[in-house]
Amino acid sequence: MRTSRLRELEADCVVSREEESQGAVRRVTYALTPLGVSLNAALGPLGAWGREHLRCERGAPQEAP
Repeated sequence: MRTSRLRELEADCVVSREEESQGAVRRVTYALTPLGVSLNAALGPLGAWGREHLRCERGAPQEAP
């Protein structure tokens, strides 16, 4: 499952994949591309929203603004 998601992100140019073989050992490294790094600006507000509303799940209900 994880590999298929990483392959999708690679196809969308969000991550890059580098494969290195040393004999019988194969190492695959994934890294964010500049496009992937730019997602941080978009996901920051979503993360802040989640942290703010996490308190509701812990028993302190909140109303939407």
